Amino acid sequence: MKKLFALVLAVSGSAASAQTPTTNPMPDGSRDMYAGLGVVSAPRYEGADSRKVRALPVLQVQWSNGIFISGMSAGMHLSASPVVEYGPLLAIHPRRSESGTGDGVGSVEGFTALLPSTVREMPSDNPLAGMDEIKARPEAGAFFNVYLSPTWRLTGSVLAGAGSDRDGVRGEIGIQRLAMQLAPHHTVSVSAGLGFANRAYQQSYFGVTPEQAMSSGNRLYRPDGGLKDVRIGARWNWALSPSWMLTSSLQAVRLAGDARRSPLVERPDNVTVSTAFAYRF
Repeated sequence: MKKLFALVLAVSGSAASAQTPTTNPMPDGSRDMYAGLGVVSAPRYEGADSRKVRALPVLQVQWSNGIFISGMSAGMHLSASPVVEYGPLLAIHPRRSESGTGDGVGSVEGFTALLPSTVREMPSDNPLAGMDEIKARPEAGAFFNVYLSPTWRLTGSVLAGAGSDRDGVRGEIGIQRLAMQLAPHHTVSVSAGLGFANRAYQQSYFGVTPEQAMSSGNRLYRPDGGLKDVRIGARWNWALSPSWMLTSSLQAVRLAGDARRSPLVERPDNVTVSTAFAYRF
């Protein structure tokens, strides 16, 4: 049971980030599964000043053979070492239209939305007006995590396939402190990390081509690859019973480098807040 809570307590990166739960040893042929429903308040897109409040279905499953599903990502633990985790990783990068980032499925660790959303009235000078829609893209890559101690973990992942031409590559490195016991049934986890992206990714999500400049009124902008953002997060888990959990998270992200200087960015600092009830099957 303690190892299972380590799985759901790991704090993720952004809503679009791929999730890599901790290894969860269990009897052959078994699985652990959490499913639930909640709500999330998040920026309309990376760098937006307006926000969405959305219904939040969540899903996280791990099988004894190491395969896991966590929100819009899936992968497989291949390492037999108790201090190293690695393996292939798949994810879906959400769509971005003029109204903002599209919907998805959340995990117990990271939150995006599946159900219709309620959006604050969009400003008349919406920077995405006239910009091309970026469709949802499948991404493929790998993750690699190292435990510094039973409660501290260095994390890393790389995913390729996002963006207008499917050639965007993004990566993340971070550190997590898992499951600090504050009181009986109450635990808190914290994390910090850096996000990186290649030029193709930056151009798709933060750049403005000559054609887009004509249609949107934004200035021409061609960002380079490099550091994309800096983030910190915290998660509070309340075990209401052996089967029910209330999980809440707060994540602050600051865009950096060429992403921050994009004409599409209204606000470089954003906070995402979410809470959900999850049931263990």
